[in-house]
Amino acid sequence: MGDLWIIPVLICKIFNDFYVFSLFSDIIHSMRRLLIILGGIMLILLVGCTRNGATQSQQASSSISATSTSAYIQNAGSDTIVNLALAWAERYQKVKPGVSISVTGGGSGTGLSSLLNKTTDIANASRQISAEELTTAKKEGLNPQEFVIARDAIAVVVNPENPVDNLTIEQLSKIYRGEINNWQEVGGDDRPIVRLSRETNSGTHVYFLDAVIRLGDSNDKTIFSRDTLLLPSSEGIIAEVRDNPNAIGYDGLGYVTSEVKMVAISGLKTPDVYVLPSAKTVSDNSYVISRNLYMYTQNPPTGAIKEYLDWILSADAQQIVIDLGFVPVK
Repeated sequence: MGDLWIIPVLICKIFNDFYVFSLFSDIIHSMRRLLIILGGIMLILLVGCTRNGATQSQQASSSISATSTSAYIQNAGSDTIVNLALAWAERYQKVKPGVSISVTGGGSGTGLSSLLNKTTDIANASRQISAEELTTAKKEGLNPQEFVIARDAIAVVVNPENPVDNLTIEQLSKIYRGEINNWQEVGGDDRPIVRLSRETNSGTHVYFLDAVIRLGDSNDKTIFSRDTLLLPSSEGIIAEVRDNPNAIGYDGLGYVTSEVKMVAISGLKTPDVYVLPSAKTVSDNSYVISRNLYMYTQNPPTGAIKEYLDWILSADAQQIVIDLGFVPVK
């Protein structure tokens, strides 16, 4: 349609050539002027139609944009929380179809680094943000906000063939320090102890280091025994303990399966009282290796992010916490 303007021009050219040879030059000249005028009118009409169509298309596009509002939330971090975060995201997108939520793991350290780099909206963490991370945040002009979104126990697990059912937290500390190296030293068989741990980027690793190996002493700089095997996932810990009768590991309560055996732990103040991890013993604080689970935002949340965090603390979302083996905050 955009090429129609050329028709009157071609007609004019034909008549112009004919003019040289024609005896009726005046008539042809008049006709040529008339055709030029008609061609101009056609061109104006064509341009007007095109512009009107483009305007209507732009108006329709604007109307669609105005009626299809949406939000996109990026959520990254703790592998302990990742399954819970995925379940929340799936449910929330049914509650709020206009909100898309991307969930990735990688560890608490990865999530908090992404938050400080401003590449994620919400960081999941199974430990609290560190003083160094807060300092970095301030340098970046951020004011991280902390939200306790669930509670968890760190279960100590062994192979079902292992006869050891109970450990004091001091014995557990000595095992991971490398001071106890044979199961016979804690009432088991004459077998070497194979120590398993999450990787250093894991919030669970950091919490276990502080609460168990160092027994909560901030001045203690002891680290894991050098022969501790570092595994990249919670599922990896369970699989290795299941297959290795000499292994000991630790994992979030929500990841423990019937393929392994949980060990009852006693605290420093009650060395003769051994407690298994459960929702009840976490809630009443009788199980000593329990912790909060967190979400962090770059600054005080607003809009879709605030609405999502408010929903996470609702009865609907906290029921998912229970369903996945964690402990609700309400």
